[in-house]
Amino acid sequence: MPELPEVETTRRGILPHVCGVTMRELIVRRWDLRQPISANLPDLEGRKILDVSRRSKYLLLGIDDGSTVLIHLGMSGSLRVIDPEAEWKKHDHVGITLGNGMQLRFHDPRRFGLVLRLMEADPLSHVLLKNLGPEPLEADFTTAHLLAACGKRSVAIKSVIMDAGVVVGVGNIYASEALFRAGISPLTPANGLSKARLGKLVLAIREVLAAAIEEGGTTLRDFLNSDGKPGYFKQRLFVYDRKGEPCRVCGTEITHAVLGQRATYWCPKCQRG
Repeated sequence: MPELPEVETTRRGILPHVCGVTMRELIVRRWDLRQPISANLPDLEGRKILDVSRRSKYLLLGIDDGSTVLIHLGMSGSLRVIDPEAEWKKHDHVGITLGNGMQLRFHDPRRFGLVLRLMEADPLSHVLLKNLGPEPLEADFTTAHLLAACGKRSVAIKSVIMDAGVVVGVGNIYASEALFRAGISPLTPANGLSKARLGKLVLAIREVLAAAIEEGGTTLRDFLNSDGKPGYFKQRLFVYDRKGEPCRVCGTEITHAVLGQRATYWCPKCQRG
């Protein structure tokens, strides 16, 4: 699944091509995604895209009529800025032909994505967005916030930092990598961590996500950048998907377990409870 760095990479990739540009034509080839595509999406023809922002893993296209187009890439979706004459692929579901002669095309093989037109004056009040936690790279994600979130929760710390109500965008790959950087076992009960150790984890989350964004996102089977090039962060992973391989720091064999139905990787020597 594209995680926050992949989505942010996509946002940055499409922004210069769509911002301030009029939508000349809206093409919907398949309406039944995770939720049906908004029936009034084609009404946006002739409107202008003012901005492209991101909240968690959602992309938000601000439109000049006050509405917002919310896009979620689902499990395997992507956005491309391409020539409108390019051949449509089997799983290309939406095309927004732009006044600059290009087309923003939404591709989603598994159809777990979303393309919705939000009419709220404040799109962040929408049901999908209003209960999300702070952005991990913004000032309101603090040690004090994470300490309060851990509170009396005895669940594994990895489960807590992957809870979008606590902090958004810390998916499975980056949770594993951040816990390695912080020297914390993913199985450690959240309420057993000191403020100092949680402070290290907050910093590690910031660092690993910032590094991934800088590198262009993690190379996954189903993910490519908006320009069609894969991300390159995977080559720098320390623990994720490295079961049985030696730790890059100490040489100890990387351990694997399933936690909350997600594959979890850690170094038993570098990461302690």
